[in-house]
Amino acid sequence: MKINIAIVGLGFGAEFIPIYQRHPQTNMYAICQRNTEKLNEIGDAFGIEKRYNNIDDLLADPAVDAVHINSPIHNHAEQTLKALRAGKHVACTVPMATSVEECLEIVKTCNETGKKYMMMETVVYSREFLFVKELYEKGELGKIQFLKASHQQDMDGWPGYWPGLPPMHYATHCVGPVAGLLQLEAEYVSCFGSGTIREELIPHYNSPFAVESAHIKFKDSDLSAYVYRSLFDTARQYRESFEVYGSLKSFEWPLIEGEDPVIHTAKKPEPEIPERVKVPDFAHYLPEEIQSFTTQGVYNEEDNAHLSFIQGSGHGGSHPHLVHEFVSAIVENRDPFPNAVQSANWTSVGILAHDSAMDGGKLKNLPDFGTI
Repeated sequence: MKINIAIVGLGFGAEFIPIYQRHPQTNMYAICQRNTEKLNEIGDAFGIEKRYNNIDDLLADPAVDAVHINSPIHNHAEQTLKALRAGKHVACTVPMATSVEECLEIVKTCNETGKKYMMMETVVYSREFLFVKELYEKGELGKIQFLKASHQQDMDGWPGYWPGLPPMHYATHCVGPVAGLLQLEAEYVSCFGSGTIREELIPHYNSPFAVESAHIKFKDSDLSAYVYRSLFDTARQYRESFEVYGSLKSFEWPLIEGEDPVIHTAKKPEPEIPERVKVPDFAHYLPEEIQSFTTQGVYNEEDNAHLSFIQGSGHGGSHPHLVHEFVSAIVENRDPFPNAVQSANWTSVGILAHDSAMDGGKLKNLPDFGTI
Protein backbone atom coordinates (compact mmCIF):
# COMPACT_ATOMS: atom_id res chain seq x y z
CA MET A 1 0.00 0.00 0.00
CA LYS A 2 1.36 3.42 -0.99
CA ILE A 3 1.24 6.57 1.16
CA ASN A 4 -0.93 9.35 -0.28
CA ILE A 5 1.09 12.57 -0.22
CA ALA A 6 -0.31 16.10 -0.47
CA ILE A 7 1.96 19.09 -1.12
CA VAL A 8 0.96 22.53 0.17
CA GLY A 9 2.66 25.46 -1.58
CA LEU A 10 3.95 25.05 -5.13
CA GLY A 11 6.89 27.46 -5.39
CA PHE A 12 9.71 25.58 -3.75
CA GLY A 13 7.22 22.74 -3.17
CA ALA A 14 7.07 21.89 -6.86
CA GLU A 15 10.66 20.63 -6.61
CA PHE A 16 9.35 17.62 -4.68
CA ILE A 17 6.43 16.57 -6.89
CA PRO A 18 8.35 14.35 -9.34
CA ILE A 19 10.30 12.75 -6.48
CA TYR A 20 7.12 11.64 -4.74
CA GLN A 21 5.72 10.51 -8.09
CA ARG A 22 8.66 8.16 -8.60
CA HIS A 23 9.22 7.00 -5.02
CA PRO A 24 8.17 3.34 -4.83
CA GLN A 25 6.21 3.82 -1.59
CA THR A 26 4.23 7.00 -2.34
CA ASN A 27 1.35 8.23 -4.44
CA MET A 28 1.59 11.94 -5.30
CA TYR A 29 -2.08 12.38 -4.49
CA ALA A 30 -2.92 16.10 -4.14
CA ILE A 31 -1.59 19.64 -4.39
CA CYS A 32 -2.71 22.85 -2.69
CA GLN A 33 -2.13 26.44 -3.81
CA ARG A 34 -4.19 29.60 -3.27
CA ASN A 35 -3.53 30.87 -6.79
CA THR A 36 -5.85 28.83 -9.03
CA GLU A 37 -3.90 29.58 -12.22
CA LYS A 38 -0.65 28.35 -10.65
CA LEU A 39 -2.46 25.36 -9.11
CA ASN A 40 -3.80 24.25 -12.48
CA GLU A 41 -0.53 24.96 -14.28
CA ILE A 42 1.39 22.67 -11.93
CA GLY A 43 -1.42 20.10 -11.75
CA ASP A 44 -1.57 19.87 -15.53
CA ALA A 45 2.22 19.72 -15.90
CA PHE A 46 2.50 16.76 -13.54
CA GLY A 47 -0.84 15.08 -14.16
CA ILE A 48 -2.21 15.54 -10.64
CA GLU A 49 -6.01 15.40 -10.48
CA LYS A 50 -6.68 16.30 -6.84
CA ARG A 51 -6.26 20.06 -6.45
CA TYR A 52 -7.16 22.33 -3.54
CA ASN A 53 -7.14 26.10 -3.04
CA ASN A 54 -7.64 25.79 0.71
CA ILE A 55 -5.63 23.70 3.16
CA ASP A 56 -8.70 23.09 5.33
CA ASP A 57 -10.44 21.37 2.42
CA LEU A 58 -7.35 19.31 1.74
CA LEU A 59 -7.06 18.22 5.37
CA ALA A 60 -10.71 17.16 5.35
CA ASP A 61 -9.91 14.63 2.61
CA PRO A 62 -9.61 11.25 4.39
CA ALA A 63 -7.47 9.84 1.58
CA VAL A 64 -4.54 12.14 2.47
CA ASP A 65 -2.03 10.31 4.66
CA ALA A 66 0.77 12.88 4.85
CA VAL A 67 1.21 16.57 4.09
CA HIS A 68 4.41 18.26 2.91
CA ILE A 69 4.16 21.98 3.76
CA ASN A 70 6.10 24.53 1.67
CA SER A 71 4.13 27.67 2.50
CA PRO A 72 5.54 31.02 3.73
CA ILE A 73 7.36 30.89 7.07
CA HIS A 74 4.62 32.56 9.11
CA ASN A 75 2.15 29.83 8.04
CA HIS A 76 4.31 26.85 9.05
CA ALA A 77 3.19 26.40 12.66
CA GLU A 78 -0.52 27.01 12.04
CA GLN A 79 -0.66 24.63 9.07
CA THR A 80 1.48 22.00 10.81
CA LEU A 81 -0.80 21.98 13.85
CA LYS A 82 -3.93 21.77 11.69
CA ALA A 83 -2.48 18.84 9.74
CA LEU A 84 -1.37 16.92 12.83
CA ARG A 85 -4.77 17.42 14.46
CA ALA A 86 -6.43 16.22 11.25
CA GLY A 87 -4.53 12.95 11.63
CA LYS A 88 -1.89 13.57 8.96
CA HIS A 89 1.85 13.03 9.14
CA VAL A 90 3.73 16.27 8.46
CA ALA A 91 6.89 17.25 6.64
CA CYS A 92 7.54 21.00 6.71
CA THR A 93 10.16 23.18 5.10
CA VAL A 94 12.29 25.28 7.45
CA PRO A 95 11.93 26.74 9.98
CA MET A 96 9.46 24.80 12.12
CA ALA A 97 7.83 27.96 13.49
CA THR A 98 8.41 31.62 14.30
CA SER A 99 8.23 31.39 18.11
CA VAL A 100 9.43 29.06 20.83
CA GLU A 101 5.81 28.74 22.01
CA GLU A 102 4.76 27.41 18.60
CA CYS A 103 7.64 24.91 18.66
CA LEU A 104 6.48 23.68 22.07
CA GLU A 105 2.91 23.32 20.80
CA ILE A 106 3.97 21.27 17.78
CA VAL A 107 6.03 18.87 19.92
CA LYS A 108 3.12 18.51 22.34
CA THR A 109 0.68 17.85 19.49
CA CYS A 110 2.96 15.21 17.95
CA ASN A 111 3.01 13.43 21.30
CA GLU A 112 -0.77 13.64 21.59
CA THR A 113 -1.56 12.48 18.06
CA GLY A 114 1.25 9.98 17.52
CA LYS A 115 1.85 11.40 14.05
CA LYS A 116 5.28 11.86 12.53
CA TYR A 117 6.78 15.32 12.06
CA MET A 118 9.95 16.08 10.08
CA MET A 119 11.46 19.48 9.40
CA MET A 120 12.88 19.24 5.89
CA GLU A 121 16.31 20.70 6.64
CA THR A 122 18.27 20.40 3.41
CA VAL A 123 21.81 20.76 4.78
CA VAL A 124 21.72 17.60 6.92
CA TYR A 125 21.01 15.59 3.75
CA SER A 126 23.45 17.43 1.48
CA ARG A 127 26.27 15.38 -0.02
CA GLU A 128 28.79 17.42 2.00
CA PHE A 129 27.09 16.60 5.30
CA LEU A 130 26.73 12.92 4.36
CA PHE A 131 30.43 12.86 3.43
CA VAL A 132 31.51 14.30 6.79
CA LYS A 133 29.08 12.04 8.64
CA GLU A 134 30.63 9.02 6.93
CA LEU A 135 34.14 10.18 7.87
CA TYR A 136 33.03 10.62 11.48
CA GLU A 137 31.32 7.24 11.69
CA LYS A 138 34.41 5.54 10.27
CA GLY A 139 36.50 7.19 13.00
CA GLU A 140 38.60 9.16 10.55
CA LEU A 141 37.94 12.53 12.20
CA GLY A 142 38.85 11.29 15.67
CA LYS A 143 37.36 13.20 18.59
CA ILE A 144 35.25 16.14 17.43
CA GLN A 145 36.55 19.33 19.05
CA PHE A 146 34.55 22.17 17.49
CA LEU A 147 31.83 22.87 14.92
CA LYS A 148 31.15 25.96 12.85
CA ALA A 149 28.60 26.97 10.21
CA SER A 150 27.35 29.94 8.24
CA HIS A 151 24.46 30.89 5.99
CA GLN A 152 24.96 34.12 4.08
CA GLN A 153 22.54 35.24 1.41
CA ASP A 154 21.54 38.44 -0.39
CA MET A 155 17.75 38.61 -0.08
CA ASP A 156 17.25 42.07 -1.59
CA GLY A 157 14.22 41.92 -3.84
CA TRP A 158 12.66 38.85 -2.23
CA PRO A 159 8.93 39.42 -1.76
CA GLY A 160 6.50 39.46 1.11
CA TYR A 161 7.82 38.80 4.60
CA TRP A 162 11.54 38.56 3.74
CA PRO A 163 12.65 42.24 3.80
CA GLY A 164 14.28 43.05 7.14
CA LEU A 165 13.95 39.50 8.50
CA PRO A 166 16.25 39.01 11.52
CA PRO A 167 19.11 36.81 10.26
CA MET A 168 18.82 34.23 13.02
CA HIS A 169 15.09 33.75 12.48
CA TYR A 170 16.09 31.62 9.50
CA ALA A 171 19.05 29.83 11.03
CA THR A 172 18.36 26.10 10.68
CA HIS A 173 20.66 25.77 7.64
CA CYS A 174 23.62 26.51 9.89
CA VAL A 175 22.27 25.19 13.22
CA GLY A 176 21.16 21.87 11.73
CA PRO A 177 24.56 20.54 10.67
CA VAL A 178 26.44 21.53 13.84
CA ALA A 179 23.76 19.95 16.05
CA GLY A 180 22.88 17.09 13.74
CA LEU A 181 26.28 15.53 13.11
CA LEU A 182 26.61 14.16 16.65
CA GLN A 183 22.86 14.33 17.46
CA LEU A 184 23.51 17.08 20.00
CA GLU A 185 20.89 19.15 21.82
CA ALA A 186 21.49 22.89 22.17
CA GLU A 187 21.23 23.94 25.82
CA TYR A 188 21.81 27.69 25.65
CA VAL A 189 22.93 30.34 23.19
CA SER A 190 24.56 33.76 23.16
CA CYS A 191 24.45 35.99 20.10
CA PHE A 192 25.73 39.41 19.04
CA GLY A 193 24.42 41.64 16.30
CA SER A 194 26.84 43.55 14.11
CA GLY A 195 26.41 46.35 11.62
CA THR A 196 23.15 47.95 10.49
CA ILE A 197 20.81 47.32 7.59
CA ARG A 198 19.15 50.13 5.61
CA GLU A 199 16.79 52.33 7.57
CA GLU A 200 13.73 51.36 5.51
CA LEU A 201 14.23 47.65 6.26
CA ILE A 202 14.48 47.93 10.05
CA PRO A 203 10.80 48.65 10.95
CA HIS A 204 9.52 45.38 9.41
CA TYR A 205 10.80 43.40 12.42
CA ASN A 206 12.46 46.11 14.53
CA SER A 207 15.72 44.30 13.81
CA PRO A 208 18.70 46.53 12.91
CA PHE A 209 21.52 44.02 12.47
CA ALA A 210 23.28 43.19 9.20
CA VAL A 211 24.99 40.14 10.73
CA GLU A 212 24.16 37.98 13.73
CA SER A 213 26.76 35.58 15.15
CA ALA A 214 26.03 33.06 17.88
CA HIS A 215 27.75 30.56 20.12
CA ILE A 216 25.78 27.44 21.00
CA LYS A 217 26.52 25.27 24.04
CA PHE A 218 25.39 21.67 23.76
CA LYS A 219 23.81 19.74 26.60
CA ASP A 220 25.77 16.88 28.23
CA SER A 221 28.73 17.56 25.93
CA ASP A 222 32.06 19.36 26.03
CA LEU A 223 31.29 20.85 22.61
CA SER A 224 30.15 24.26 21.48
CA ALA A 225 29.52 25.62 17.99
CA TYR A 226 29.75 28.99 16.27
CA VAL A 227 27.21 30.04 13.63
CA TYR A 228 26.68 33.30 11.75
CA ARG A 229 24.07 34.70 9.36
CA SER A 230 23.52 37.68 7.05
CA LEU A 231 20.66 38.56 4.71
CA PHE A 232 20.97 42.23 3.72
CA ASP A 233 23.64 44.84 3.00
CA THR A 234 26.57 42.44 3.46
CA ALA A 235 28.66 41.62 0.38
CA ARG A 236 29.00 37.84 0.12
CA GLN A 237 28.33 35.13 -2.45
CA TYR A 238 25.58 32.76 -1.32
CA ARG A 239 27.08 30.34 1.17
CA GLU A 240 25.66 27.58 3.32
CA SER A 241 28.76 26.22 4.98
CA PHE A 242 29.68 23.98 7.87
CA GLU A 243 33.06 23.00 9.24
CA VAL A 244 34.09 20.24 11.62
CA TYR A 245 37.36 20.15 13.57
CA GLY A 246 38.52 16.77 14.83
CA SER A 247 41.60 15.48 16.60
CA LEU A 248 42.68 13.48 13.53
CA LYS A 249 41.09 15.29 10.60
CA SER A 250 39.12 18.48 10.02
CA PHE A 251 36.75 19.44 7.21
CA GLU A 252 36.57 23.03 5.92
CA TRP A 253 34.06 24.42 3.42
CA PRO A 254 35.48 26.23 0.37
CA LEU A 255 35.39 30.02 0.39
CA ILE A 256 34.09 30.26 -3.19
CA GLU A 257 31.26 28.26 -4.78
CA GLY A 258 32.59 25.62 -7.16
CA GLU A 259 35.89 25.05 -5.35
CA ASP A 260 36.59 21.80 -3.51
CA PRO A 261 36.50 21.60 0.28
CA VAL A 262 39.64 20.94 2.30
CA ILE A 263 40.57 18.10 4.64
CA HIS A 264 43.31 18.89 7.18
CA THR A 265 45.12 15.83 8.55
CA ALA A 266 47.02 15.96 11.83
CA LYS A 267 50.62 14.74 12.18
CA LYS A 268 51.46 15.23 8.51
CA PRO A 269 54.45 17.37 7.55
CA GLU A 270 53.34 21.02 7.55
CA PRO A 271 52.91 21.59 3.79
CA GLU A 272 50.95 18.32 3.44
CA ILE A 273 48.38 18.95 6.20
CA PRO A 274 45.70 20.43 3.88
CA GLU A 275 44.31 18.54 0.89
CA ARG A 276 41.44 19.46 -1.41
CA VAL A 277 38.92 16.64 -1.78
CA LYS A 278 36.10 15.76 -4.16
CA VAL A 279 32.86 15.14 -2.30
CA PRO A 280 31.04 12.17 -3.82
CA ASP A 281 27.33 11.96 -4.47
CA PHE A 282 25.30 9.72 -2.18
CA ALA A 283 22.52 8.66 -4.55
CA HIS A 284 23.32 5.03 -3.73
CA TYR A 285 21.61 5.58 -0.36
CA LEU A 286 18.29 5.93 -2.21
CA PRO A 287 15.84 3.74 -4.10
CA GLU A 288 16.89 3.49 -7.73
CA GLU A 289 13.72 5.25 -8.90
CA ILE A 290 14.71 8.59 -7.28
CA GLN A 291 18.51 8.48 -7.46
CA SER A 292 18.69 10.89 -10.41
CA PHE A 293 17.16 13.70 -8.32
CA THR A 294 20.39 14.26 -6.38
CA THR A 295 21.74 16.03 -9.48
CA GLN A 296 18.66 17.68 -11.01
CA GLY A 297 15.74 19.88 -10.01
CA VAL A 298 12.17 20.13 -11.19
CA TYR A 299 11.87 19.99 -15.01
CA ASN A 300 15.69 19.76 -14.92
CA GLU A 301 15.79 23.36 -16.17
CA GLU A 302 17.35 26.20 -14.21
CA ASP A 303 14.85 28.83 -15.34
CA ASN A 304 11.98 26.81 -13.88
CA ALA A 305 13.64 26.01 -10.57
CA HIS A 306 12.97 27.94 -7.37
CA LEU A 307 15.49 30.71 -6.60
CA SER A 308 16.57 29.09 -3.32
CA PHE A 309 17.42 25.92 -5.24
CA ILE A 310 19.49 27.83 -7.81
CA GLN A 311 21.31 30.02 -5.27
CA GLY A 312 21.92 27.07 -2.98
CA SER A 313 23.56 25.02 -5.72
CA GLY A 314 20.79 22.45 -5.73
CA HIS A 315 20.73 22.18 -1.92
CA GLY A 316 23.51 19.58 -2.11
CA GLY A 317 21.34 16.92 -3.72
CA SER A 318 19.27 16.69 -0.54
CA HIS A 319 15.70 16.66 -1.86
CA PRO A 320 15.32 12.94 -2.63
CA HIS A 321 17.06 12.06 0.66
CA LEU A 322 14.55 14.20 2.56
CA VAL A 323 11.62 12.52 0.81
CA HIS A 324 13.00 9.05 1.40
CA GLU A 325 13.63 9.69 5.11
CA PHE A 326 10.12 11.08 5.66
CA VAL A 327 8.46 8.22 3.80
CA SER A 328 10.65 5.56 5.44
CA ALA A 329 9.85 6.89 8.92
CA ILE A 330 6.12 6.53 8.23
CA VAL A 331 6.46 3.06 6.69
CA GLU A 332 8.77 1.80 9.45
CA ASN A 333 6.82 3.57 12.23
CA ARG A 334 9.88 5.34 13.62
CA ASP A 335 10.95 8.92 14.22
CA PRO A 336 12.40 10.70 11.20
CA PHE A 337 15.61 12.73 11.39
CA PRO A 338 15.16 15.46 12.39
CA ASN A 339 12.09 14.63 14.47
CA ALA A 340 9.81 17.13 16.20
CA VAL A 341 12.04 17.52 19.27
CA GLN A 342 15.21 18.05 17.23
CA SER A 343 13.42 20.41 14.83
CA ALA A 344 12.09 22.47 17.74
CA ASN A 345 15.55 22.67 19.28
CA TRP A 346 17.25 23.76 16.05
CA THR A 347 14.56 26.33 15.23
CA SER A 348 14.52 27.75 18.75
CA VAL A 349 18.29 28.26 18.70
CA GLY A 350 17.80 30.86 15.99
CA ILE A 351 14.77 32.50 17.62
CA LEU A 352 16.53 32.80 20.98
CA ALA A 353 19.81 33.83 19.34
CA HIS A 354 18.08 36.88 17.90
CA ASP A 355 16.53 37.60 21.30
CA SER A 356 20.05 37.41 22.75
CA ALA A 357 21.42 39.80 20.12
CA MET A 358 18.67 42.31 20.93
CA ASP A 359 19.55 41.87 24.61
CA GLY A 360 23.27 42.58 24.25
CA GLY A 361 24.41 38.98 23.98
CA LYS A 362 22.84 37.63 27.18
CA LEU A 363 22.62 33.85 27.52
CA LYS A 364 19.26 32.38 26.52
CA ASN A 365 18.32 28.90 27.71
CA LEU A 366 16.38 26.55 25.45
CA PRO A 367 13.38 24.56 26.70
CA ASP A 368 13.88 20.83 27.16
CA PHE A 369 11.57 19.77 24.34
CA GLY A 370 12.18 16.09 25.07
CA THR A 371 10.33 16.28 28.40
CA ILE A 372 7.06 17.68 27.05
